[in-house]
Amino acid sequence: MDIEFGLLGPLDVRVGGEHVLVRSPKSRILLASLLLEPGRLVPVAELIDAIWGSRTPDNPRRALQLWVTRLRAVLADAGAGQVIITGTDGYRADVPAESVDVKRFHGLLARADLAAHRSDPVGERAALADATSLWRGEAFADVPSDFLHRKYGHHLGEQRLQAIERRIDLSLRDGRHAEAVDELVELTAAQPLREKLWIQLITALDASGRRADALARYHLMRRQLAEELGIEPGAEMRELHARILAGDAVAGPGPAPVPAVPRQLPAEVSGFAGRAGEISRLHALLDEQEADPGRSTILVVTGMAGVGKTALAGHWSRRIADRFPDGQLWVDLRGYHRRAAVTAEQALAYVLRAFDIPGTDMPADLDSLVGLYRSVTDGRRMLVVLDNASSVDQVWPLLPGGPGSFVLVTSRNELTGLVADKGARAMRLDPFTAQEARQMLAPRLGGHRIDAERAAVDRIIGRCGGLPLALAIVAARAVARPAFALDALDQQLADAGDQLDNFASPDGGVDVRAIFSWSYQTLTAPAARLFRFLGLHHTTDLSAAAAASLIGAARTSTRRLLDELAGAHLVTERTLDRFVLHDLV
Repeated sequence: MDIEFGLLGPLDVRVGGEHVLVRSPKSRILLASLLLEPGRLVPVAELIDAIWGSRTPDNPRRALQLWVTRLRAVLADAGAGQVIITGTDGYRADVPAESVDVKRFHGLLARADLAAHRSDPVGERAALADATSLWRGEAFADVPSDFLHRKYGHHLGEQRLQAIERRIDLSLRDGRHAEAVDELVELTAAQPLREKLWIQLITALDASGRRADALARYHLMRRQLAEELGIEPGAEMRELHARILAGDAVAGPGPAPVPAVPRQLPAEVSGFAGRAGEISRLHALLDEQEADPGRSTILVVTGMAGVGKTALAGHWSRRIADRFPDGQLWVDLRGYHRRAAVTAEQALAYVLRAFDIPGTDMPADLDSLVGLYRSVTDGRRMLVVLDNASSVDQVWPLLPGGPGSFVLVTSRNELTGLVADKGARAMRLDPFTAQEARQMLAPRLGGHRIDAERAAVDRIIGRCGGLPLALAIVAARAVARPAFALDALDQQLADAGDQLDNFASPDGGVDVRAIFSWSYQTLTAPAARLFRFLGLHHTTDLSAAAAASLIGAARTSTRRLLDELAGAHLVTERTLDRFVLHDLV
């Protein structure tokens, strides 16, 4: 069923081209809150704040459940199907992103940025025109939520005005002065304190041979600024006024260099599943930062090899990319890889090229490269993803200097130096639960196959230890042999003398043994020796004292080595002084 949602104006819901009336104001708030980021699990607390603000009912969770039920009924009666999905302590809208006009608006802005980067003013103007045409009035015009208007409405309105100003600039540079005048008269009446629009209007009037009208508009704008704010026009406006008085031709704003907007995120992760709690926390951290624009956020996502850190980073980054209009950087630091790790100098040269800095302008020393990078990123709202980092030394040169950026680091190492010195947050990824593992396998193997051989699936999940990479490899083997029963594959895994040999991809491209070995190779020699001795222990669970006895060393020094192994996620400290190895490790 074709379904469309409009938030850029009064709430508009259309199913199969037919308008669906959402009568209740609270239902409109609820639906708008879920549609702003389709697929995102919106926490219950956020929805309560959006709907009721400080005037919450006695049992807000129960009240929210009732409004969700009512809204589901309205949408179901219209033939929209199941749009609202219940998650862990929240709800999400299960609709395509392109069905929501806010997402289409941001996509068109990104297309305009790309056209500008390619010096294509025709394509840029067309994309901006399409973007601004989506607006039917003020965002959330009939959605009575102070929370939504404060958190999203103002920012969206500013993006709309910037897009309009940018489109008009392109028209003026193209000599289309006369046709821009009428629109600018309306815009300056609606936004009387926005000098950029007045500059464009006065420029268009003068370039159209209407010098007297241009001067009259200048004096009108100056009087309004004095009455409303008690200030004089800015330097650019005063300079324009002087040029008109002197009789200089005003041809409109000259071509201005458009700053490069890097968009380096990888393609969406296919078949991503699980991690609802982690994604909610990521969204909460981003919301927290946006509430305080004067700061940046650094988050370190850690976990053992193959647990899905890169997949989570890629999936989430794609979903929130439009909240970083100044660009998104993605750098694979290869901290744990068959190839050599990326040095700080190499990484900085790579990202600076994304800002159109030519190689001839690159400084030779690290400190100068860091200074240039921080100058380029200062004042920009950037998403910076530093994937597969092995040390703090790889990360710190790539931290933007100014506020407003979000830096997401993935690593098998805990990178405690970033937490201690830079105030970074930390998030640990554990192997999948049985439910998450089934969610991952279902689209790959087919729900009917999962249901038909549920016991075999549960055993396979157990043999993989819930490790997403191992599950993906086994699923690929099952997909390649659709006629084979999953029970036979499970038996094959059970009969193997060395489990790791069963977790290499069919084409040899991914090998669990190899990725574990890259973690091992980063260890110091004493920690590597302890890790080898842990294989002699009769269980995967042992105390610090038992580990010390294995290598014949003092407990204090052994504890330091265990901390190193835990920091590399080769062991896990489940309780104080008691350590566990993952089954596959």
